[in-house]
Amino acid sequence: MLSRRALLVTQGAAALARGARPPNLVLFLSDDHGCWDSPVYGNPDVRTPNLERIAAAGSIFLNTFSGAAICIPSRAIIASGLQSFRNGAVANGRQMNAGVRTLPTYLKRAGYDVAHFGKTHFLPRENYPDWEWVASETKPGVPFAADLETTAVENWLAARKTPDRPVCMIVCCHSPHVTWEENNGYDPDKVTLPASFIDTPETRKARTRYYTDITKMDTQLGDVYDSVRRHLGGNTLFLATSDNGAQWPFGKWTLYDAGIRMPLAAVWPGVVKAGARPQAMLHFTDILPTFCELAGAKPPEGIDGRSFAAVLRGRANKHRTEIYASHTADNNGQMNCYPMRCVRDARFKYIRNLRPDLVYTTHIDRGVARDGRLYWDEWKARAQSDPRAAEVIRRYHQRPAEELYDLRSDPHETRNLAADPRHGRILGSMRAKLDAWMTSMNDPGETWGTPRLISDHRHLLPGG
Repeated sequence: MLSRRALLVTQGAAALARGARPPNLVLFLSDDHGCWDSPVYGNPDVRTPNLERIAAAGSIFLNTFSGAAICIPSRAIIASGLQSFRNGAVANGRQMNAGVRTLPTYLKRAGYDVAHFGKTHFLPRENYPDWEWVASETKPGVPFAADLETTAVENWLAARKTPDRPVCMIVCCHSPHVTWEENNGYDPDKVTLPASFIDTPETRKARTRYYTDITKMDTQLGDVYDSVRRHLGGNTLFLATSDNGAQWPFGKWTLYDAGIRMPLAAVWPGVVKAGARPQAMLHFTDILPTFCELAGAKPPEGIDGRSFAAVLRGRANKHRTEIYASHTADNNGQMNCYPMRCVRDARFKYIRNLRPDLVYTTHIDRGVARDGRLYWDEWKARAQSDPRAAEVIRRYHQRPAEELYDLRSDPHETRNLAADPRHGRILGSMRAKLDAWMTSMNDPGETWGTPRLISDHRHLLPGG
């Protein structure tokens, strides 16, 4: 005798085979969760049991990229299928252009009930007329944001009055965005720090709080996944990813992989192969056309994304040959201002820093304790006597005009090859590709939003 859950899964797979109706579509979006910070991506220090069971039930994609390393631009890319300079949301504080059509409108017209839960960094609201905004618990002191109350998802699904219609849900939690939860069960002495970090007591304490907040996110992920399985059954594509990398040096607000490479798990019983780890390169612009294709709607013409439905179904093992991304500023030029662009293929990453004369700074080194100042001050103090620490501080603040990395031998992008004549051919090729891409985006480069607050921060450098 099958359980109700097993029956729903079986019925859903059978309905899909008959072509009875398009699948339900669910996107769970965490906040500032680095790609490598889970056992499913090779970090055994972090407790993510729900992500691990989702990975076992479906596929873990190894090369998914956000296109921007900051919240509002990243979410605008998902919602519009357009890169930042085409949708207008090029910085936090800079909203999407008026009139840009977004994901919920396409899905609503395809016959879906569409709803949003949790953190609300999809702006402006006028571009989302077809979303039902389901209230979640407000997170005090965080403007334009809400923490996710998972009972809202359960209650909404249980109370639906149109169960015959397919559902598209975007569920957004606030974790592990700062402020991180207090440490719960992680031993600071036993965590493994990234190679680019400086090992100090406050760094280890902060790492345990970040991991604790990931575990909080994972609990919310499990709650939502269980509600979806209980109410929607097996004919449901469930995607779980993050908006951008974690708020650590060389992560968020950068175009290193720690900033733009995202975790992505996909479950769709009977369609997505359980236990698979596809290598195909995917981009956040691809989510909208994928959802449209699966919904039976024609993907919009002229967008930057293209559907990866064939990869989900196991009918293709390749998707893109290059990934492009940009970062310009936070708060419309008030913070985290350092314009950069990149192109990445399966082996090499090329980053162009458009204002190498500026000193790179972020909330981490200029903010308050919750942003990382406690460990950052330890890093600065260590740099006074430790040459390696001084080099880390220098590399953080001072960026060359060009960076080139061989990701096969240097996955954490620590050895810049741009000045190495042995890589002159690949450097020239990637320069040309980035030039062409910026032109196609109508990207004005360094002339957009000239940073107003970081024109001279030489005092931040070691010895400055």
